[in-house]
This record gives sequence, structure tokens and C-alpha cells, in this order.
Amino acid sequence: MKIQDQTVVTMTYVLRENDENGPILQETTKEQPFVAIFGMHQLLPKFEENLMGKEPGDKYAFHLTPAEAYGERDEAYIMDLDKEMFCNNGVLMDLVKVGAQLMMQTADGRPIAGIVREIGDKFVKMDFNHDMAGKHLHFSGEIIDVRETTDEDFNDSCGCGCDDCNCESCGGGCEGCH
Repeated sequence: MKIQDQTVVTMTYVLRENDENGPILQETTKEQPFVAIFGMHQLLPKFEENLMGKEPGDKYAFHLTPAEAYGERDEAYIMDLDKEMFCNNGVLMDLVKVGAQLMMQTADGRPIAGIVREIGDKFVKMDFNHDMAGKHLHFSGEIIDVRETTDEDFNDSCGCGCDDCNCESCGGGCEGCH
């Protein structure tokens, strides 16, 4: 079966910065592959576009510009937030440290990840740019399996392919997964 919208794709990949010789940013293996449903707007559009029509056994390699991936870094996404937002009874919470990634909410309630860049006397400088913003990305890997989706695939909140959602993708360790 070929990759198309509404198919579950199991694949390996190596994600490198810049080109095929760049530093490795992420990597999956046949033992712990990446599994995703295509056409659900969960993956980068250009990533899906480059894999559409491929089938098990096909190898791939392609480059994405920042515009095709996570966009350019934007200084408007770096903000000084009132330090009191990060305090409990006037004491800065332990998880607020320079370099820590914190989940926050946008004004309309959507979750957004930010990195603590600086802790001042009155403000915490947060960077809400995606950590891969501004980077050229090179993907290479192999398609392991392609199958039609089932109802169970849509009950799986983490996208791992199991119906337990207590697998390694979610921090658990279900035996039926991967």
C-alpha cells in the first residue's frame, strides 16, 4: 500500500541540521519507529508531501527550508513575563530555571511551549519560538509499513498506534506498543 491521506505510516528517520552531514537532531530506529497518521495536519505539510506515494521498503532523503519547516525565528516570540506568574506564595517554582521548557497557554487557551532564557528581578524572559525555528532540516529514512486507519487509531491520543496510551510515547510502557 502507498502512503496517502488517512493511512498509518511506520517509518524510521534521521533528522539532521542543514544537510546529510549535519549534526543529528532526532533519530528513530526500526526497533522504535515513528508512527503517524497522514493527512491529519499533525506533521509538517512538506514532510508529508515528500513521503506521499511511497510504500514499505522505500528509502527517502529530502531537505526542508525554515519556511517549509518551523519558520524563521521571530523576536516577537521572545517575551518578558511578570515573574509573579511563576511564583507560588511569592517563591519561584523549582521548575523555572534557565533552559527549562515550560508549557503555558496563549491568550485563547491553546498550549504553547516556551524556553526560559533569563530570570530577572521582576521578569522571566520566555522564548516561544519552536526550538527548530530558523533551521534547515534534512530528513532521511525508510518506510517500514503503510496501512489503512482503523477506528482504534483515532482513539489513540498519543499517536503511537496502541489503544492503551500508556506506552513509551506517553511516558508509560505498554507491552503491545512498538
